[in-house]
Amino acid sequence: MTEPADHLVKSFDNDLKRLRDMLTQMGGIVEGQLAMAAEAILNRDSAAAMRAVEEDPKVDALEHEIEQFVIRMLALRQPMAGDLRRIVGALKITSDLERIGDYAANVAKRSIVLGQYTLPYSLAGLGHMADLVQEQLKSIIDAVGSNDTAKAIEVWRSDRVVDDIYNALFRELITYMMEDPRNITPCTHLLFIAKNLERIGDHTTNIAETVYYAVEGEIIRDVRPKGDTSAYAVVRPQE
Repeated sequence: MTEPADHLVKSFDNDLKRLRDMLTQMGGIVEGQLAMAAEAILNRDSAAAMRAVEEDPKVDALEHEIEQFVIRMLALRQPMAGDLRRIVGALKITSDLERIGDYAANVAKRSIVLGQYTLPYSLAGLGHMADLVQEQLKSIIDAVGSNDTAKAIEVWRSDRVVDDIYNALFRELITYMMEDPRNITPCTHLLFIAKNLERIGDHTTNIAETVYYAVEGEIIRDVRPKGDTSAYAVVRPQE
């Protein structure tokens, strides 16, 4: 972890701190959205789903506020080197957080529709995936607030596990759909929910890469861990 040096102009340090605080505030709201969306799915809690959806305008407003603040900093401070990377990186991070918020809201909306169905199978796998994605998001928000590259690398590497769970869920849900046409509608919603969670994991990984680059000045050298093979899956009917 590399801490930025203090600047001769104290107000610039204050601006950088405010920017970091806004990012963590936005991340906290998105983290709450995801937690409520997961609760809505697993506990059939429509009230939690509505709260997750209602938080979305706050995320959008913060994204706009951060964008305007970054433009002001670039114009007035003319930052260089690490400062420039951190400030520009903030724009990328807000974009990823905004998309995560959108996916969480989508999960919440589909959970409301799923409440109309009696599901003949366990949601344990989906719950496990949601837990992992929430852990990823919490860790990367902490990393944003502390410029913690070690934690960013840890989050970056954990994405493969989420992809593996998604692939397993994809095959399982397709099998349920093939066994009984009545399962097609609820399973389709579950497939979209699982895909939204997988995409949240991807955007969390994007943030990890941005944090690492902003602090270290170089990209992560390893090949990005990616295990989503659902687009190429071949599911054979039961004998």
